[in-house]
Amino acid sequence: MSTTPHSSSFPTKMGITTSHTPKNVVIFVLALQLVFLLMGSSSAQLSTSFYSKTCPKLLPIVRSGVQSAIAKETRMGASLLRLHFHDCFVNGCDGSILLDDTATFRGEQTAPPNNRSVRGFDVIKAIKSSVEKACPGVVSCADILTLTAHDSVNILGGPTWEVKLGRRDSKTASFSAASSGVIPPPSSTLANLINRFSAKGLSTKDMVALSGAHTIGLARCTSFRNRIYNESNIDASFAKLRQRSCPRRGGNDNLAPLDVATPKFFDNYYYKNLLNQKGLLHSDQVLHNGGSTDSLVEQYSKNDKIFDADFVTAMIKMGDIQPLTGSKGEIRKVCSKPN
Repeated sequence: MSTTPHSSSFPTKMGITTSHTPKNVVIFVLALQLVFLLMGSSSAQLSTSFYSKTCPKLLPIVRSGVQSAIAKETRMGASLLRLHFHDCFVNGCDGSILLDDTATFRGEQTAPPNNRSVRGFDVIKAIKSSVEKACPGVVSCADILTLTAHDSVNILGGPTWEVKLGRRDSKTASFSAASSGVIPPPSSTLANLINRFSAKGLSTKDMVALSGAHTIGLARCTSFRNRIYNESNIDASFAKLRQRSCPRRGGNDNLAPLDVATPKFFDNYYYKNLLNQKGLLHSDQVLHNGGSTDSLVEQYSKNDKIFDADFVTAMIKMGDIQPLTGSKGEIRKVCSKPN
């Protein structure tokens, strides 16, 4: 909305047009400009009701798509949650991870943290198609991805929350940014985890709570081989169990549940496993290994309500990382390519 008045007796956007304008009029107009400025900034913020009028059926459409995908493969819930995490940590929650490589463009999907690892693209594609039929050109892929992460957690037994929406889609993606270490690898030390999350505005508590997403999903042998064969802070019987399907050589893509107790249910058993030295990844067990996060792990292991509350807080904060809003970016028609 323009703040430039029609009458020449009022100030222009940056100055006064006439020297004899009354002082009270100047004050009024400056105040009015401030109101317009605040309106402009607030309209560019995320909101839980962003699509309430433009796409009122959005939430049930997305949830139906996620439910269908999880019914076919429980693991997909964890995959969609991880896809959102890997999107947000590379230049913000902008749907850039969804862009396919082309002959002239290399995106994020083949970067080391993602290559042959991130999945769920077909689910996002199918949901986007359904959304486009209901509300063409309205809902971003970044927002659809954010909603699928929430729905995955909730459908698998986890908490629910109101998801802030209004993100727009990036027009490009960055292989180099995705490869730069912003996404902490499974070999991460506690210090690296804290630093990587802090760089995105997330606290140590947020990091420990978000790590609880490993209560669902599977990991590839290549990501935990060193832990089960070479580390000492691991339950011996648990190590032997995992070694059965993850040999010292070969079998890189063999899978094992991140949560040995309840791998298909979103709960706080991930933390209970850590107390018993049954964290599958090195980056899991470092959360309870005599360091600064031990007490948080112990608290979450005893109180699932506190874990749920902190997880929700952290998910909302993660969804707030560098969104494209207002006139920035675009609303992609197809999630895998720019318009």
